[in-house]
Amino acid sequence: MAFALSINLNKIALLRNSREGNYPSVIEHAKLCLENGVDGITVHPRPDQRHIRPSDCLELKTLLADKPQEFNIEGNPFEAKHGTYPGFIEIIRECKPEQATLVPDQGSQLTSDHGFDLNVSGQPLESIVNKLKSWNIRVSLFMDPDREQIRLAKELGADRIELYTGPFAHAYSLNDADDIFKKHCEAAQYATEIGLGVNAGHDLNLDNMKLYKTLPGLLEVSIGHAFTVDSLQYGMKSTIERYLELCR
Repeated sequence: MAFALSINLNKIALLRNSREGNYPSVIEHAKLCLENGVDGITVHPRPDQRHIRPSDCLELKTLLADKPQEFNIEGNPFEAKHGTYPGFIEIIRECKPEQATLVPDQGSQLTSDHGFDLNVSGQPLESIVNKLKSWNIRVSLFMDPDREQIRLAKELGADRIELYTGPFAHAYSLNDADDIFKKHCEAAQYATEIGLGVNAGHDLNLDNMKLYKTLPGLLEVSIGHAFTVDSLQYGMKSTIERYLELCR
């Protein structure tokens, strides 16, 4: 079954931010992705603005406004205004993306590395989820393949979950992914049964996607780091074609 490919442009922004100016341009690379058939653009603006900036989000919203592809903004919903960072929910309010993926990462983290524990975060998240849905934004929660946590995500009002695939990718690199992939399949099946859509992301690449693409009910994958690395080897257009072939 086909599923959507959303390209995360954080690493393009990271490269741009290593020098003065706007080279490489996040917007021009987004255009290249869209022109070559990707289904959406993902960004994850963090408070330290080490890669994607709030201004990038606004420009991408303008770019995508008249296009059929989806805009997905990821981030920690509890990140408040800090310096020139307006706060995650304010970014969402201004941009009104089609999807907001809520992630429990902290500013000190190099990258996202775990899903929500909704026994802890559920109550403060509920009002945020309701607010985003009142803005007609689809809400996805970054989750581990834990049945009980997925049940709580549904009770909270989420529309989708994004399964955290980092541990799967690591196990796959060691040729030891069978058990963890089975857990992901069981989690995805359960999520679908209770009415949640299933997205996935983190460290997915051209190799491990050969297995992960068989996940039951998969609707969307978000790929950024590996996509950028593969683009250095194959060129961006060819890399998009390779990923789309897996998704189709």
